Amino acid sequence: MSLDIRIDHDSSSTPPFEQLRLQILELVRRGELLAGARLPTVRALAADLGLAANTVARTYRELEESGAIETRGRQGSFIAAAGDTTRLHAQRAAMDYVRTLRDLGIDDAQALHLVEQALHATGA
Repeated sequence: MSLDIRIDHDSSSTPPFEQLRLQILELVRRGELLAGARLPTVRALAADLGLAANTVARTYRELEESGAIETRGRQGSFIAAAGDTTRLHAQRAAMDYVRTLRDLGIDDAQALHLVEQALHATGA
C-alpha cells in the first residue's frame, strides 16, 4: 500500500514524525483512508519516505495513543473504527465544558449564549 505523503526534510520547521502524523490524519479526514484500512509496516513506510524506522514508529505510537489507529500485533496497524479523532476530541471538550458550567450553576441557555459569544469573538 502506498500513501500519498510527502515529508519536507529541508524547509519545514515541523518535525518529520509530526508531518507524517498530520498527513495520515488528513488522509482519514478526506476519506482516503477508511476505518479498517491497513497501514504500511513501519519499515516499509520509513523506506518509502526516507525516514528512520524509529520516526515512523513514534508516529504510529502517537496515532495509536490518540485512538486514530490500532495495532493488532503481527497483523499490523489499521485505521481505527473512530478513524478521525477530531470529532471525538470535540465531543469530549463539549462534555467537559457542560460539566464545568453546570458545576458553576450556569443554565443551558446561558451556556449556549457563552458559546455563541466565543464563536463570534473568534471570528467563527
